[in-house]
Amino acid sequence: MKTKLTARLLLLLPTLLVGADRPNILWITAEDMSPTLGCYGDAYASTPNIDKLAQESVRYTHAFATNPVCSPSRSCLITGVYATTLGTQHLRADFPLPDFIKGWPSFLRAAGYYTTNNVKTDYNTGSAQRLVEESWNENSATAHWRNRNAGDRDKPFFCVFNDMTSHQSRSMVWPYEKFQKEVQSQLPAEQIHDPSKVSVPPYYPDTPQVRKTLARFYDCVSVMDQNTGKLLRQLVEDGLAENTIVFFYSDHGSGLPRHKRLTLDSGLRVPLLIRFPEKYKHLAPDKAGTTTNRLVSFVDFPPTVLSLLGLPIPSYMQGKPFLGKKTFAPRSHIYGARDRVDEAYDLTRAVRNHRYLYVRNYLPHVSYNQPSFYSDLGEIRQEITQLANAGKLDAHQLTYAGPTRPREALFDTLADPHNQHNLINSNKPAHQEVQQSLRKKLFNWIQETRDQGFYPEEFVWEKSAQHSTSAYELARDKLITNTTALKAAERVGDPDSNLEDLLGLLGKDDPLQQYWGLLSLGGTDLCESCFDDLRYTMGDEHPSYIRTEAAALLAANDQPEGLAHLRKTLHHNDPDTVLRAARALELLGPKARPAITDMHEARDHWKADNSGGSIPMFIWFSLEMALKRLGETVQNAGL
Repeated sequence: MKTKLTARLLLLLPTLLVGADRPNILWITAEDMSPTLGCYGDAYASTPNIDKLAQESVRYTHAFATNPVCSPSRSCLITGVYATTLGTQHLRADFPLPDFIKGWPSFLRAAGYYTTNNVKTDYNTGSAQRLVEESWNENSATAHWRNRNAGDRDKPFFCVFNDMTSHQSRSMVWPYEKFQKEVQSQLPAEQIHDPSKVSVPPYYPDTPQVRKTLARFYDCVSVMDQNTGKLLRQLVEDGLAENTIVFFYSDHGSGLPRHKRLTLDSGLRVPLLIRFPEKYKHLAPDKAGTTTNRLVSFVDFPPTVLSLLGLPIPSYMQGKPFLGKKTFAPRSHIYGARDRVDEAYDLTRAVRNHRYLYVRNYLPHVSYNQPSFYSDLGEIRQEITQLANAGKLDAHQLTYAGPTRPREALFDTLADPHNQHNLINSNKPAHQEVQQSLRKKLFNWIQETRDQGFYPEEFVWEKSAQHSTSAYELARDKLITNTTALKAAERVGDPDSNLEDLLGLLGKDDPLQQYWGLLSLGGTDLCESCFDDLRYTMGDEHPSYIRTEAAALLAANDQPEGLAHLRKTLHHNDPDTVLRAARALELLGPKARPAITDMHEARDHWKADNSGGSIPMFIWFSLEMALKRLGETVQNAGL
């Protein structure tokens, strides 16, 4: 009740609350970009506009996204709540939010601000339209502070511009000719990056294709820099630069392989520049042109702006303001999470202090480079996968492209900025102490924030319908609990758990323990007697996600009833259920050949589905990839 009341009161705040002399706030967000900027020490980057902005700003060296992929990060940025707490941690999930969790720009609107967003929303929730309507005076591809009408021109503004130029689509996925026409053509010839001069990181093979893609990415960044310069010049032209605090950041790491989608520094670390004009330099943490190593996270951004403007911060927000009157003591740790992205299921959590990064992979038997339809359209991904399959990658490159990944990883980010050397098995007492400390920190964060990644999406939908409430409230009100799920998840890849222990989870009268028991068997050799346990969990008395995971294991071990069940499930009417079966068939490869007819029918059905949401598209992605691997004629994705 208190939380809901706080949110309602914020919407009733009078304009005078923050005084008559209020700064404008401009957010410039670059898509899919690690700190590949001259001002961050990248000598190959050509970013004169952003480098100049850095000279006028405070530069943050330890800023991090909460998720290494866009829409979960945006659900956090628009609410000030971790995606894993909201239930929005999967890419383009549709779980609704409780009404009292607002799009936080609505609080600025209530205080007299004119708010615009240009143009991406992608808030990853069934409540996205509500968030848009309450947050923005204008939300469009032409949204701009210049669009204020005569009655609004005296209002301060909060404007967001999302620049797609460095997005994965441009830097990796589009055919090269399309990239040249729509991006590279905006650069003069002397500014086009030379592939022969690019620095190839150790986790990539040094091939012409890799170099070509890296140079292409730098071209995208250069065009993005031009766009940023144009916006900053418009502020000057309009006489607004001295009244506007400017934030420049990216939504997560670059869209290249091993960056976006991974909870390593390459996926989570972002640039952050904040420029305070002379008029508001008293709000700055330091002088222009200086750097700070303060740890900041996306979850901190909304409360920080509210603090800067002297507005109350809703009690449900989980971030810590790092500017303004309500500034918290500096963070000691930040956290990251990765879950399902498109059709690729995953669960990884990470915690980081200033020096060490600890990563917990809950599906260690699945490669970092697991198949993913959209990413695999990129030629660099195709080449890395082909070289890995041919045994032509070295040990450093296989940390990304190998068939498995470590259950736990610890990296010294000062000595090892590329996160290549896992210190988990280090004999040094100092490393062991850090490992234990960060492991405990992460486990406590998972529990305290009521992390919903440990529940299958189908389970959460079922419980939400049963209790007529949101995923967020299910966890907060303890209508679901992650205690048993988390304990069972800890068994995956645990060297101290034997096969009998894992099979024992299948007999539990708890679908969450059964689910994690099945996932834990994915990386083990199964015996004939194990199949009887799997057949039991494939029975009709069990939930669909249990039956599908059991069927996938049986099919992978050449048991015909497993494949028969997956084929049948493709014709189910629930998209989440179908997606799980489609992904299982995609990963089966040649063993899925008897299901070709079913896959064609399901692909065509879900491609034509107009029910809304993204899951039908991901079903199509998965089945298209599966058919391609079987040598079937596939349809042009048009992406």
